[in-house]
Amino acid sequence: MTTATKKLTLEEYLAYDDGTEAKYELEDGELVEMPPETYRNKLIAFYLASEFLKFIPFYLICHKDTEIVVTNSRIRLPDLMILREKLPKEFGIRRATFTQDMPSPALVVEVVSPGKVNEDRDYRYKRSEYATRGIPEYWIIDPGKEQITVLRLVDGLYEEAVFQESNYIASPTFPELQLTARQVLSAGEE
Repeated sequence: MTTATKKLTLEEYLAYDDGTEAKYELEDGELVEMPPETYRNKLIAFYLASEFLKFIPFYLICHKDTEIVVTNSRIRLPDLMILREKLPKEFGIRRATFTQDMPSPALVVEVVSPGKVNEDRDYRYKRSEYATRGIPEYWIIDPGKEQITVLRLVDGLYEEAVFQESNYIASPTFPELQLTARQVLSAGEE
């Protein structure tokens, strides 16, 4: 749902506050309100963050509500990001936003919400945006399709591998992660 008629600059977006708890992404200068997350999607992202905590320091994990500027007119709110390095102390004092002058995260994870618009956003648009931003690994966790797509950046484009059921997820960036697609997709179902 687009909520603004005037196109916003990146600076205007970063200063924007409508006084509500609504979350927005910026798409070609337009505010797009994000629908509330499903409980299952939240559990999947949180479960995955807890698994990364087993071998990554907590300060390298951003779970929800951390924005990333992918282009001058697009900002995304991934479900999970794994950083390459510790952030400076002043990061996030006013707003947790990765700007274009900051290093790209090592990994971005999106959990697909139900609906065609969300699928297109995660599978098509974010794929090209994250590649342009230079993010070496991008996961699309799709509870509806019961699959996890791992995209690895090679020469500016993503190569994909799809994991289902008892397939172990092969992360080129984090080979120490030993999880099956079923373990991730069934988070919160027990």
